[in-house]
Amino acid sequence: MPARLDAIDWAILRELQADGSITNVELARRVGLSAPPCLRRVRALEEAGIIRGYRALLEPKALGYEVVCFAMVQLAAQGQAELAAFAAEMRDWPMVRECWTLSGETDFLLKCVAPNLGAFQQLVGHLTGLPNVRTVRTALALDQIKDEPIAPLDGTAPEA
Repeated sequence: MPARLDAIDWAILRELQADGSITNVELARRVGLSAPPCLRRVRALEEAGIIRGYRALLEPKALGYEVVCFAMVQLAAQGQAELAAFAAEMRDWPMVRECWTLSGETDFLLKCVAPNLGAFQQLVGHLTGLPNVRTVRTALALDQIKDEPIAPLDGTAPEA
């Protein structure tokens, strides 16, 4: 799909990625369209699956989550059933905010939040006690240096 995006589509994506709460009227003004065609383009980008959704960015510490940590999990067996079972388990854990499958020695990378170190220790204990988990390595986040949306948009399609 990236080859079909024109400069206005890229501008819409940049604006929405920077501020998903922008009104359609303001978005249209910023990208040089009137409101109805702008809304049609946004809907087309949503239907194409390029825009997956919208969400508010919340401050975890303001909500009582003082600890951010990363867990690198290696499973004992990496068959499809084992990978799917672990992934399904992680979907049900509220403190696990992101879960990625990886290549190499680490099978899963988890980004987690916890209200305090005690809750973090419990989370690690639950992780290490899961069936098929071989190792869990953790790292506590000290400070966030950069937090950008996942797609770097400079107005052109990424090279293949």
